Amino acid sequence: MAAMDIFRCDDLDAVLVNELLEDVNDHYVLSESALVRLDTRPEDQELINSLFRSVHTIKGDLGIVGFSPGMPLLIAVEDLLGMLRSGEMEHSPIISDLILLVLDRVRAYLDSFRERGYVEYDHGQVQELGAMLTAVMEASKDTRIELIAAVIRQLDPDVVIEPGVEQQADQVTAPFLTDFGLEDDQDVVFFRSLITPVEQRSHFWLGRNDRILKMSLILNQLAGNRVDKKQLAIAVYAHDFGMAFLPFELLHKEEALSNNEILLLRSHVQAGIQLLQNNDKWQGAKEIVAQHHEAANGSGYPNGLREKEICDGAKILAIADTFDAMTHQRAYSSEQKRPIIRAVKEINDHSGKQLCQEWVDIFNQAVQPVLLAHRARQL
Repeated sequence: MAAMDIFRCDDLDAVLVNELLEDVNDHYVLSESALVRLDTRPEDQELINSLFRSVHTIKGDLGIVGFSPGMPLLIAVEDLLGMLRSGEMEHSPIISDLILLVLDRVRAYLDSFRERGYVEYDHGQVQELGAMLTAVMEASKDTRIELIAAVIRQLDPDVVIEPGVEQQADQVTAPFLTDFGLEDDQDVVFFRSLITPVEQRSHFWLGRNDRILKMSLILNQLAGNRVDKKQLAIAVYAHDFGMAFLPFELLHKEEALSNNEILLLRSHVQAGIQLLQNNDKWQGAKEIVAQHHEAANGSGYPNGLREKEICDGAKILAIADTFDAMTHQRAYSSEQKRPIIRAVKEINDHSGKQLCQEWVDIFNQAVQPVLLAHRARQL
């Protein structure tokens, strides 16, 4: 293992250093918010300018203390944003992911510095990442995306998946069900068996409902099991059942959907409701399915309910479903997932809007240990 470099700044006034770090933190928050919003507003020049200014300020503040672990990365990110500002490079979601991961790497170094008064880092790795970012900017448009994907894989190896075997589900057992005492519930097992052939329509879907249910049960448990866990389990396995009856081409369409296609896609909610309609035992699950696309601010469907009108189970499912979609969508490469940190930031950006703020706070409790462990593996 290569020897690690150590950064300290013992010769600078501690008060000055703390003030600079606080300013850096403020601009990180602004940067992260801008990056999430940029995906839906890629032509917003003021948003790009704001992001550039924040990164420029971070670089300037850390330059004062000579923060060697992060400077090569920040210089490269500022240059990349300069190309976005000038129109030399077009924005795409993969660029936002790249910048977010670079900023998170620098922030991890800073967190270590705050905690211990120094930071250990691999100087060679930092230089290599800086060189890879420079190569991205020098590349032609045709090769740039693959180079960006390579840098992302270097920053976050967990985004890599094997083509065609993404999240293979155990079609016989789901070990996590045992942790929640649901392994022997015949209704849960039955509804799980119903969704299995739906998931098999695409290898991108395999294991999706088990992942969503596991996250949903964790959130519910953290909140003291406010929702009956069996009702929640049935709802998760039933909520996307209607996808089985939609055209395959629609489900995998990458271009913007027409109004008619949006209405057709939304019809899957009604199919899930009908699946549970005639069994009085699962009316709680039916309510969750009916409301899982409603939004805290009233912008959801099918009934435009607001936060107080939406049941807790639907609020949980909305977050778990969104998180899984963000981390397991096809994204920009069939062989690469999107970074987990991106999904966490985006869910928090939707807090109090599409998603219930109270449950987003609980979600943050659930993912914080995952993020810390994830970050520790990358440094």
